[in-house]
Amino acid sequence: MKLKIITHERIVFDGEVDELMVHTTNGYIGILKDHIPITTSLEIGVTKAKVGESYKYFATMGGVFQFKDNNAVILTDVCEDSCDIDVTRAKAAKERAEARLAEKAAELDAQRAQAALARALARLQAALNN
Repeated sequence: MKLKIITHERIVFDGEVDELMVHTTNGYIGILKDHIPITTSLEIGVTKAKVGESYKYFATMGGVFQFKDNNAVILTDVCEDSCDIDVTRAKAAKERAEARLAEKAAELDAQRAQAALARALARLQAALNN
């Protein structure tokens, strides 16, 4: 089946895959060839694609997933191939987000900190699976 991952800036991936695992707002779902059509929103997480005997991992920062006629499309604002992720930078972002969440200040924007933490964790999970 064909997978295309598209951001506003570029096509991150465009190729054939054998299996696909995406993180939807309702949990992870697996997609195989001839799956029924589906359109769903994505959560911040890791997209895993089996290509032959190996796997490719992508940190996907939300978006929309559509599968129809053995064509899978992910439209997202940000997606990073695990090979391109700077692990040191992602660890630093994780630590900053955790520190912000630990603060008790009233002006702390907990939702922003939680989103930053989720993005950092997705990047680390994708990179460390590579």
